[in-house]
Amino acid sequence: MDDWRPSAAPATLRARARLLADIRYFLADRGVLEADTPALASAGATDPHLHSLRAGGGYLVTSPEFALKRLLAAGSGPVYRLGNVFRAGESGRWHNPEFCMLEWYRPGWDQDRLIAEIGDLFAGLGVPAPATATYADVFRAAVGFDPHAADAAALRRAAEADSLAPDGAPDDAAGESARGFWLDLLMSARVAPALGDGRPLVVTGFPACQAGLTRGHPDRPAEALRFEVYWGGVELANGGEELTDAGELRRRTDADLAAREAAGEPGPPPDPYLAAAMAHGLPACSGVAVGVDRLLALLMGFDRLADVLPFAADRV
Repeated sequence: MDDWRPSAAPATLRARARLLADIRYFLADRGVLEADTPALASAGATDPHLHSLRAGGGYLVTSPEFALKRLLAAGSGPVYRLGNVFRAGESGRWHNPEFCMLEWYRPGWDQDRLIAEIGDLFAGLGVPAPATATYADVFRAAVGFDPHAADAAALRRAAEADSLAPDGAPDDAAGESARGFWLDLLMSARVAPALGDGRPLVVTGFPACQAGLTRGHPDRPAEALRFEVYWGGVELANGGEELTDAGELRRRTDADLAAREAAGEPGPPPDPYLAAAMAHGLPACSGVAVGVDRLLALLMGFDRLADVLPFAADRV
């Protein structure tokens, strides 16, 4: 039985340790507080694209986002967590059910300032300087039309033309929920694989229906103040200017749960602590989550996650 051995080679494990230390040094040097937030929570992610693992009467966190935002609301100032998170159903070349995430928040910063800091972090780690582009431009180049102007039916037809439409896809009448489904499918299958060739690419201006917990754009209603970073066709980071309105949080959570119900996948209960913290007063801030395992794999020239994990899912 040879699968007791680590997935990663000794030299890779040493490189992993250096990367974690370098990240911590970078953030500590800039006055960002490290917080060791819980891995087990009483509530899970309601986002229809995320699936929480149940454990111990609660849920393993898919991200430290909720806990970090509670710290921000309590006056922590700039804060980050570097550690493992968990997502059900995520196994494959670039996925593992347990993976390492770096997530940090900057009170008072807009997304442009945070994107610049991501570039500074990358520079110190030996990652090429990122380029930038808009979601509309990269989508139009790959699919052929403006994603912000397209309705669910047009997006579905584009997916069907490439034989991408799965069974059980939402009905066009589902409106923004259906638009979000088709946009996500086309982005992952048609657009993303060509992004970040040679150096990372920061894609800004994601559709408002895919805002997650980021703010809508004040001047462009079709867009959210959300960005993603791609390198070598792989999504590396996801961030933006954070939602601070407790009422809007409730509306989005209800919409997530309704979408899950319609898909036959009832979601976990929403997190009451996040709602209370936001009602108390989450400061205006920007935040970003970075997939550390993916970052290390791309830095070292590997083409799968397992090569940089101490023990991949098939060895635990």
